[in-house]
Amino acid sequence: MPTSEKICQLMSFITIKSLFLQTDNKPEFTLQIMKPSALFLDRDGVINVETNYVWRVEDFKFTEGIFKLCRKFQSAGYLIFVITNQAGISREYYSENDFFTLNKWMLNRFSEMGITITKVYYCPHHPEITGPCDCRKPEPGMIKQAENEFDINLPDSVLIGDNISDITAGKNAGVGTNILIQTNTIPEYLLI
Repeated sequence: MPTSEKICQLMSFITIKSLFLQTDNKPEFTLQIMKPSALFLDRDGVINVETNYVWRVEDFKFTEGIFKLCRKFQSAGYLIFVITNQAGISREYYSENDFFTLNKWMLNRFSEMGITITKVYYCPHHPEITGPCDCRKPEPGMIKQAENEFDINLPDSVLIGDNISDITAGKNAGVGTNILIQTNTIPEYLLI
């Protein structure tokens, strides 16, 4: 049985319009499904403090304000996605399994704070090692994948990153609002 919160979230995406026909004055209903908006977050430098190639739980420190920011967007009906370049995998600084272990721990911390991260997209490539790809930011591949999988309304979505490549990826994908922040700092105006 869906909770009332889930029903409210679903209803926030549904608009029912009643049109009265002049011929017989009977209402005709059309159901218009609105696409959800998304909050796209870079990981290193936005979600966690950037210390170069974070892959161990003991080295992962959440950026101050990240939970408040996510709660704000989640309560407004946004789906939350993480989009992260993880070239440390192709450079063999850590394995994909190391990334998955840290990712699982991070998602559990968000869940404990009442925040649902819809999905984490990552690019394990590095152009000098694996060649070019369409997922490594500034390419829009990870964002476009989320759009395709979750039918996201990109023009009404928000991306927050700490690198110009994050912002370029958002613009290239068609994200409506792209916010460049100082690394490891969630600006106060985003928390209000």
